[in-house]
Amino acid sequence: MEPAVPEIDVQTLARKLQAGENFTIVDVREPWEIELVHLTDERVMAVPVSRIVVEGPDAFPEAARDPQAEIVVLCHHGVRSARMTDWMQQNGWKKVASLHGGIAAYAEQIDPSIGTY
Repeated sequence: MEPAVPEIDVQTLARKLQAGENFTIVDVREPWEIELVHLTDERVMAVPVSRIVVEGPDAFPEAARDPQAEIVVLCHHGVRSARMTDWMQQNGWKKVASLHGGIAAYAEQIDPSIGTY
């Protein structure tokens, strides 16, 4: 069965990061969560769901506003990112995918050094 929204697994994300591919990661967790655990990469942009609810598409930095930009949305376990991916698709983004399992899965399967919470 197809997922309700496009997803990317943590192994694919790790390969894309390693290969230096041009894409944006939108981390929709709240600032306190990002302080605890985060990916250190210039492609990561923190845009909390709470801010998107208030500002809509204006909450996104320029690199993430292009409806043709390749975007991976991440959160803690993948629930908020799936909802945000769905919302982004409904609002015109064409190449957006949710990180399946979120940063928790990334820490568990790819890089335990980033920690968990």
